[in-house]
Amino acid sequence: MLWMRFSRQRGIEVGILDGDNVQVCSGDPFSGGKPTGEALPASEIQWETPCVPSKMIALWNNFHAAATKFALGIPPDPLFFLKGANSFCAHGSVIAAPRSYRGRVLFEGELGVVIGKAGKDIAVADAPAYIFGYTCVNDVTAVDLLKADPSFPQWTRAKGFDAFGPFGPVIATDLDPARLTVRTLVNGRERQSYPVSDMIFSPAELVSLISRDMTLFPGDVISCGTSVGAGPIPSGATVEVHIEGIGTLSNRYQ
Repeated sequence: MLWMRFSRQRGIEVGILDGDNVQVCSGDPFSGGKPTGEALPASEIQWETPCVPSKMIALWNNFHAAATKFALGIPPDPLFFLKGANSFCAHGSVIAAPRSYRGRVLFEGELGVVIGKAGKDIAVADAPAYIFGYTCVNDVTAVDLLKADPSFPQWTRAKGFDAFGPFGPVIATDLDPARLTVRTLVNGRERQSYPVSDMIFSPAELVSLISRDMTLFPGDVISCGTSVGAGPIPSGATVEVHIEGIGTLSNRYQ
């Protein structure tokens, strides 16, 4: 199923994307949402983020190809940071250029793991039961900020501007992540295409290892990191992150 959230005049609702239509649902997908029988054309709704995470946990250096290219080495544990709720941005929304920053802004197309139930100290073998589904993420980065101050790497600021965490358009269930490929296009030109199977830490391993440090809650998103090809977003450009079986997350940067 392709779960989504959308808004119309009466507020924000949950639905299942079915081709060009949205099957309206009652309840929460994490607790068993049910179709109401009402269907809407997808062209007539406003997209919202497909869930409301308590946190987005994003990975650094989680692909062998990128680690090799940039001589980063293989980390013994996942290297991650958090993106705040202010950065969450829906499919079709505009990513506004920060007024307080004039440096380069990068796109990073990534697979997002969506947690389905609360868990702490989860075993790797049990981790798939805690994964509700998968989504597309663009981990937007103000790259010149990261090392601007030699005394303090600015991960939070560089990654945390308003709308710097687009994800969606849906949460796809019943996918095998090892078979997926992440593609990123800028103004229609492919800039990234890499297999999820090249991950250093698989989605199940990420869920398990991160849950040792912090409790995971329904709707939390683990953004699995990016591989080679991430690059600058020109002003006015449209960035699309496409993963077959999930769909295309599209946002304009201006």
